[in-house]
Amino acid sequence: MRLLLSLILTIILMLLLPASKNLPHARNGLVRKIVIDAGHGGLDPGCNGANEIWEKAVTLAISLKLGKIIEDSLKDVTVIYTRKTDKFVELWERPNIANKENADLFISIHCNSNVNTVAAGSETYFMGLHKTQGNLDVAKRENAVISYEDDYKTNESYGGFDPKSAESHIIFSLVQNAFLQQSMKFSQLVEVNTNKISSVKTRGVKQAGFLVLWQTAMPSVLVETGFLTNNKDRATLKSEDGQKTIAKGIFYAIRSYKRDLEKQKSAVPPTKKDNSTSDSLKKG
Repeated sequence: MRLLLSLILTIILMLLLPASKNLPHARNGLVRKIVIDAGHGGLDPGCNGANEIWEKAVTLAISLKLGKIIEDSLKDVTVIYTRKTDKFVELWERPNIANKENADLFISIHCNSNVNTVAAGSETYFMGLHKTQGNLDVAKRENAVISYEDDYKTNESYGGFDPKSAESHIIFSLVQNAFLQQSMKFSQLVEVNTNKISSVKTRGVKQAGFLVLWQTAMPSVLVETGFLTNNKDRATLKSEDGQKTIAKGIFYAIRSYKRDLEKQKSAVPPTKKDNSTSDSLKKG
């Protein structure tokens, strides 16, 4: 009975949610615009690391460092930030910025937390099914930031989403993401490249329903750069060198992803125009 009720509520939510087909489409086969989203900010501090540092400070520092590396190294790429200072940006506005800019890649930077302080490592998420309870718990924690918004219950951008409702989270297992494969590929590249050079070790690529990824019209990922509740991870995330290393790992992933896409694009022969009809008309 409970399962049936959940299914009915899910269908109702789907009917209320904005249609993804109305979203703009990202450029095909090129990476020219990248949106970097520093998670949390302003009145939303995110998680806390042993009263030493807030998540919002770490995510902003890594985001700015990542953007600088991209700007210095990839001259054909424009970097757009959802925030460059300690300010609050509503959750719906973050993907909206990427869509308005017709971006080719959306990267949301976060830090993880757990009551178990032994938990450590980075995770990169792309939009999809809640494969485990742990993935769902992370998504619920990140999605709960909409409670800082006074109008989230009436905001049409959220379609009635309630961060406290299990039924609202079920919806994400049914939403189709047109950029699923690209998002998964980029997620893998992030984890592989950061794991090579950072002391924060990888926990792998995962799927979950993050509101910030839900309405993006381009490949999109959410990077949990490490656990602020773990002593070793926190030491890395707090330090300039640690932040630079993580930013560099994400940059290597971007560069590899960009090269692969553009190599594939250049390998596709141009479509030849069929002149058979016009030639026959000329002969006639």
